[in-house]
Amino acid sequence: MHLATYVGLQHTASRTLAGSFRQVADGHADEPDVHSLCHTLARMCDAHVERLAPVAERYGEQHEEEPERLHADGLSDTRSGGVGLLRDLQDLYTLASFVDITWTVLGQAAQGTRDHGLLDVVESCKTDTQRQLKWLDTRIKQAAPQALIASAR
Repeated sequence: MHLATYVGLQHTASRTLAGSFRQVADGHADEPDVHSLCHTLARMCDAHVERLAPVAERYGEQHEEEPERLHADGLSDTRSGGVGLLRDLQDLYTLASFVDITWTVLGQAAQGTRDHGLLDVVESCKTDTQRQLKWLDTRIKQAAPQALIASAR
């Protein structure tokens, strides 16, 4: 069974997303909504890590490099200015999308194994991740015109 691969992938991806939200929050502390909400979204990811712990005990956990690579490539440092904020939010969106689709894969495995405990974790955490993606989408739409048009004038 390869479920341990995806449990490990999700566990690491959720930790990476939490750290990335914190990095963007602190790197863009001059944006009060970004600072506050990114810390809130990081705590949400921390809760996902905690909820995955019993699943990891049940199925094992094989660690993969993809989430760290995304973090290292995308968010090794925060950028400055409006365009920097926009690009950092896009990087968060990319990582959150990875987390979201990994929840989908785990959900399919939970259905296949009829593991209702895992399915409960997946459904709850996937809903949270989709909220994160919606906020990121909205914030990117807000930041784009200001960063790309207004600052050019």
